[in-house]
Amino acid sequence: MYRTGAAARLAGLPVETLRVWERRYSLSEAQRSERGQRLYSAEQVARLGLLKQLVDQGHSIGVLAGLSHEQLQSMLGLDGQAKAVAETPVRVLLVGAMLSRRIAAMGQGAYGLDVRGHCDDLEQAPRLAPDAGADVLVIEMSELDDNAIAPIVAARQATGVSATVVLYRFSPSATIRALRAQGCLVARIPADLTELALLCQSALDGHRPPLHGIALPNVAPPRFDETALARITAAGTNVTCECPRHLTDVLLMVGSFERYSQQCASRNPEDAALHAQLALASGRARMLLEDAMEQLAIADGLPLPDGWR
Repeated sequence: MYRTGAAARLAGLPVETLRVWERRYSLSEAQRSERGQRLYSAEQVARLGLLKQLVDQGHSIGVLAGLSHEQLQSMLGLDGQAKAVAETPVRVLLVGAMLSRRIAAMGQGAYGLDVRGHCDDLEQAPRLAPDAGADVLVIEMSELDDNAIAPIVAARQATGVSATVVLYRFSPSATIRALRAQGCLVARIPADLTELALLCQSALDGHRPPLHGIALPNVAPPRFDETALARITAAGTNVTCECPRHLTDVLLMVGSFERYSQQCASRNPEDAALHAQLALASGRARMLLEDAMEQLAIADGLPLPDGWR
C-alpha cells in the first residue's frame, strides 16, 4: 500500500493534483491508515497513471473519473494489446525494490509477466539465477547515469537473458544513447504496469517501445487540404482584410510540420516518443486554426471545402 505522496509520484502526478481529484471526484476507495492517511494499492496507482495519461491528451478528469480501469485502457488503445500479451506472459527477472513490490502486490502472472526472480538493486543482479528460464531482464533505476552502464551490461551477461529493459525517471540523453547502443530498450518508468509486458515483448522482438499514450487519437484528420486553402486564398483577394491569406500560410506550415513530425517518429526510433509528442501538439494546433479558418470563411463569404458540415 502506498501513501498519497508515493502514489502520486508513481503515477506521475503532483501531490496537490491528486488531492484535488480525490476531493472533487472521489477517484478511488482508498483505505485509511490508523492515522487517517489515504493508502493506495498497486492497482489503484495504475489507474491513476491511466488518468494522468488521458488528461494529458486533453480528456476531462470529470468524465474520466467515472470510468472503469478497462475503459481507461481501451481509450489508450491498451486493452487489445494487453490481452494479447497476457495470453503468453513474458518471463522476466526484476531489478528494483519498488518495481518488484508493485508487481508482487498483484500476484504472479499479473500484467502479463511471469517473474522468475528479483532483487532490490543492480549490485545484486548478477546473482540472479541464470538458469531461471527468464527471457528479459528488467532494471528499474529512478536516476540513471553513466555509472550504471557497466553494471547493467554485466548483469545481462550474468543472467543470460535475451533482452534487457531499463526503466528510468531521470537520465542524461548520452546515457540513454549509450545503453541503446548496447542493445538495451530504455524507457521511462510506466505508470501503468500493463505497458511493462508490452515493453518486454518489444525488446524481445527487437522493436522500439510502442507509443502508448502518445498516438494521436484526439487529432482529427485535416479539414482543409492545399486545394481548399488555395481557393480560400484566391477568393480572399477581393477582401480588404488579409487574414485569410495569412491564416492559410500558418495552416500550411503547421500541417507540414505535423506530417514531418509523424515521419520522423517512424524514421528515428531513438526519438520516436519526442516526435510523436510534437506531431500531437502540432495536430491540436492545426485543429484550432481550422476552427478559426471556418469562422473567418463564413464571416467573409469565402468558399469552404466540398461536403463541409
